[in-house]
Amino acid sequence: MQGMMSPGEKECAMRIGRGLIGLLVNLGLVAVLSFPANAEQTDADRRLEKATFAGGCFWCMEEAFEGIEGVVSVTSGYTGGRKANPDYEEVSAGGTGHAEAVEILYDPAKVSYAKLLEVFWRNIDPTTPDRQFCDGGNQYRSAIFYKDETQKRLAEESKQAVEKSKPFKEPIVTKIVPASAFYVAEDYHQDFYKKNPIRYKFYKYNCGRAQRLAELWGKKN
Repeated sequence: MQGMMSPGEKECAMRIGRGLIGLLVNLGLVAVLSFPANAEQTDADRRLEKATFAGGCFWCMEEAFEGIEGVVSVTSGYTGGRKANPDYEEVSAGGTGHAEAVEILYDPAKVSYAKLLEVFWRNIDPTTPDRQFCDGGNQYRSAIFYKDETQKRLAEESKQAVEKSKPFKEPIVTKIVPASAFYVAEDYHQDFYKKNPIRYKFYKYNCGRAQRLAELWGKKN
């Protein structure tokens, strides 16, 4: 009868079908085994690390670190205090023990912790306890929060080097302390200098930050 396949034709069709199914399965396995594995391997190869610094207003510290090659993200937040999950009003009132700080996620294959320390020093006033520029109070202290012994050693070496080479006479009072819980600040604080450039520039200028940094470290080239 027309349309009927012989046993040989049926076997051939079934073989082709099995071959197509096998091919699709193999392709699927390749996708499952290779793509995610490669993605995971890429992340593993990067071995991203974190650094935490307090340098007064976290809006300004975000600007200082973002854009540096190897820095993946900079997050504003609060750390070094006693209260869990503080909000901005609580921290700015000065009763939590927390400092405004930034947590930097970076790729050590592209930028070293030592380089981040160099950027940190050049963007703070290390001579004023419990104050940065126009902002006063313990919540605006400068500090390096180390996460392991390597960061502690590099921070101490960096501080000693700055003490020897600093172009000003005042002693350095910036603390080097163990890192503790970091609480991410409210969304409106993140990338504030980008989202509110006019307000940010007005604040930064009137706070005297750039002027004081130029006095301490010299004008940027």
